[in-house]
Amino acid sequence: MISALARPLSVLDRGLYALFSRHADRRKHDADREQYRGAALDVGFDTYLARVYGLSWLVAVGVGWLAAVFVVALPTEAVVAGLEAARAVVPGSTGGVAPEIPRLYVAVAVAAPAGALAKRTTVAVGSAHLRWRADARRAAIERTLPGAVRYLRALADGSDDRRTMLRKVAEQDAYGETSAAFERVLGKAALTGSLDAGLRRVARETPSREHLSPFLLKFREHAKQGSDALTGYLRMESRMLSHQQSRRRQRAGDFLELLAELFIVLLVLPALLVIIITVMSVLAPGLSQPIPLPGQPTARAVLVYGSAGFVLLVGACTAYLVGELRPASHTPSYERPGGLATLASATTNPASAAVVCLPIAGLAVAALWTVGEPPVNVALLGYVAYGLPVGAVALRRARLDDAKDREIRDFVHAVSGHVSLGRPFGEAVETVAREVDFGPLQADIEDLAFSLGLTTGTETGDTRQEALDRFVDRVGTPLAEQTVGLVTGALDVGSDPETTFETLQTEIGQLHEQRKKLRSEMLVYIVVGWTTALLVVGIVIAVTAYVLDGFAQLATVSGGTGVAIDPNAVDIERDTRRFYVVTQATMLACGWFAGTASRSRYEALLHSAALVFVCYLVFSGARMI
Repeated sequence: MISALARPLSVLDRGLYALFSRHADRRKHDADREQYRGAALDVGFDTYLARVYGLSWLVAVGVGWLAAVFVVALPTEAVVAGLEAARAVVPGSTGGVAPEIPRLYVAVAVAAPAGALAKRTTVAVGSAHLRWRADARRAAIERTLPGAVRYLRALADGSDDRRTMLRKVAEQDAYGETSAAFERVLGKAALTGSLDAGLRRVARETPSREHLSPFLLKFREHAKQGSDALTGYLRMESRMLSHQQSRRRQRAGDFLELLAELFIVLLVLPALLVIIITVMSVLAPGLSQPIPLPGQPTARAVLVYGSAGFVLLVGACTAYLVGELRPASHTPSYERPGGLATLASATTNPASAAVVCLPIAGLAVAALWTVGEPPVNVALLGYVAYGLPVGAVALRRARLDDAKDREIRDFVHAVSGHVSLGRPFGEAVETVAREVDFGPLQADIEDLAFSLGLTTGTETGDTRQEALDRFVDRVGTPLAEQTVGLVTGALDVGSDPETTFETLQTEIGQLHEQRKKLRSEMLVYIVVGWTTALLVVGIVIAVTAYVLDGFAQLATVSGGTGVAIDPNAVDIERDTRRFYVVTQATMLACGWFAGTASRSRYEALLHSAALVFVCYLVFSGARMI
């Protein structure tokens, strides 16, 4: 591994380094230097800080210039009023008319503090970026370390070479940041000539001080005591880390339960607020008065549409938090192939469908606009035309992946039985592929058997690695990526095949049970999202059908009664349209929440589009739009 400090700097970086690198030695950046060690950037700390300070000056000049232009463009009356207000708040001022000050002086007086504030804010954001990156790496390490330790335990059964064991883990993409940390250990060991030095340095620099750092140091100590001591330590550590991981998931589940309760309150309250505002406007004419904003909207309109925006913001933030709380190992990710392969895979790959369905949604929007649908319905039904097919592809792919994951367990169990009888791995896979039907996984297993058979008599480690990598890519599920690669590494270092497959079966069993438990827990939040949405639809339909009509009649007949009721306060068509907008915003928010809790952002499209369409059908069926 090449040190970040040893890489050549560009001309711009050299200039920034000459101008601002002195700031790296200031005491106020000591904490930033500590965070930098855990951020694992590809540039040195001095260079990074020089870039931040260079950017801060650029932002300061830009903000200061914009502030000066704004002041120069203001009307004279506004500038005079501002100067009088500033003079009035100055201690000891006697008030009165402010003296005439040249406009240029005022612009400079405003631009200088604005630029200074922008400069300090940019430097603070640069420091915060290091902290955010270190926190993200720490979370990723703690999420993947238990699986990496279980893999090391399987490797330790066949080898006591620490470098080989760490290299095998570093080659596995399934272990994410933990693999990257082990790769840094090997890189530093290559530079220093000592694996112990590499372990110590990474243990000192890693942001995971409570998990990875002590593990690396204890791994180093137990490896010196012999293979038995190392194997025993890895077995104990894997159990302890799995227990800690279970507790973290329990805490995340408790937080998600609280989040769901808060979500319900925050989505139901805006709908009730809109209803109350509409009813109260009959007795409070001030809500129907225009306010000084562009377009002269009424206070009631601002509150109604502001509630719709608030609902969308709550839905987006809640969906993001739910996505963060879901274990990354149980969240599918899809990559879109390039060229015509995007079109060919549109029925099986949600990422491809998300691109292919864009022109389809565009045509739907154009058709709706042509037939004269209101703009709100054009946007909403266009969203439905895009979200439903993309979400349907995601749901179909998820069901296929679930079926493959179920078959992987049986496949590993069958191969394990043949390997325990002394058959080579390739022959065991070929026998199982020929004798057992694994449904949706059968084609992938046959391809694996064919790839393993492409040898001239001996099955090499490279052949196994390439064949299993191809198998994992074809299966395309997180479970396959996390487990199948364990076989090759363990067999390559000479681990006992029976022990290796026993470990693999345990790993697959644990991950499959965790997946089922997570699915069961998340089903509750899917129901919460749909129930909240349908509850809001029912409330709004009832109010629109019965309450609004009654208040409209009351406002009409109260002209000569002396009661202070605004006869124009209730407009059934206008208020129904506003109720519809708020309700559809709630549908989107609930769908995002339910879909993200289910699996991914693609299912969030499916649930939100389905709820929007249900709401449209209900309002259309009730002849309210």
